[in-house]
Amino acid sequence: MSSESANENCLGYAARDPSGVLSEYKFSRRCLGIDDISIKITHCGVCYADVIWARNKHGDSKYPLVPGHEIAGIVKEVGSNVHRFKVGDHIGVGTYVNSCRDCEYCNEGFEVHCVKGSVYTFNGVDTDGTITKGGYSSHIVVHERYCFKIPDNYPLASAAPLLCAGITVYAPMKRHKMNQPGKSLGVIGLGGLGHMAVKFGKAFGLHVTVFSTSVSKKEEALSQLGADKFVVSSDQEQMTALVNSLDFLIDTASGDHPFDPYMALLKTGGTLVLVGFPSEVKFSPASLNLGMKTISGSLTGGTKDTQEMINFCAAHEIHPMIEIIPIQYATEALERLVKKDVKYRFVIDIENSLK
Repeated sequence: MSSESANENCLGYAARDPSGVLSEYKFSRRCLGIDDISIKITHCGVCYADVIWARNKHGDSKYPLVPGHEIAGIVKEVGSNVHRFKVGDHIGVGTYVNSCRDCEYCNEGFEVHCVKGSVYTFNGVDTDGTITKGGYSSHIVVHERYCFKIPDNYPLASAAPLLCAGITVYAPMKRHKMNQPGKSLGVIGLGGLGHMAVKFGKAFGLHVTVFSTSVSKKEEALSQLGADKFVVSSDQEQMTALVNSLDFLIDTASGDHPFDPYMALLKTGGTLVLVGFPSEVKFSPASLNLGMKTISGSLTGGTKDTQEMINFCAAHEIHPMIEIIPIQYATEALERLVKKDVKYRFVIDIENSLK
């Protein structure tokens, strides 16, 4: 094992202040530990989390801040204790890079819910006390446990968005048994997360209805993504026609929206899973109690679910719809993401543009 990666300057793009403008930034990654993997990053997906922390929306951004937690790349070096990966393997890293590894949730493979808090891939505090820096960079050093195998036949550019957008919808869909062929699923919002929920729903054999305020998305939802039905959620007549018709709803919308009209669409015993972050969730108790309905929340997924989801996508040839961009376009990409002007996930071609 060489110590080359310990001294190697990492090249990345960082935000320096709440303007969120990204520019070139050099920094050092930590030394390669015996359980670590050094990864040459080839691609990184652009997530709304990148906007939130680049622009200090939560008031806790630590600048200079290197965003990016949808990372795909190639193993370039492994620690002496690493057995699952070898140099040259295709590899992914998601939204967290560490956890206590000892609590009930870590022990069950739900590291994202670690009692002591998982360490986020960027803007978190790493094991050595430094601030984690994400995937808008040339390479990263990560403990083996938080790395995922990407099958050789699955494109690295497609793999990147699976590490957050994909797992964020896959994990609750599996947990709430939304993989029963013939049942009906409603997907609220058609962005990075929503379009993956449609793809998973179809792969699971569900009848999928997309709900969106943008009538312009109808053609894509039906013809490109394979949804069975498209509903303009502001059209009361269309909504009323679907009352008591759905087994499941997955709500990916982060903008504020009413919940009672959606709860009314669920059959008796139906479930709505919230993966977006509106500023409030408000509904009448009758929407829940009448028809013994369930509303549930979810974050991303644990390591077990994430690897299962990657394998599932490779086996079923499920690929996110992506727009590949150079790193120099990252600031504009964040601006377009705020305006919802992307179909449906930006992926930065790190390998060919960050030099």
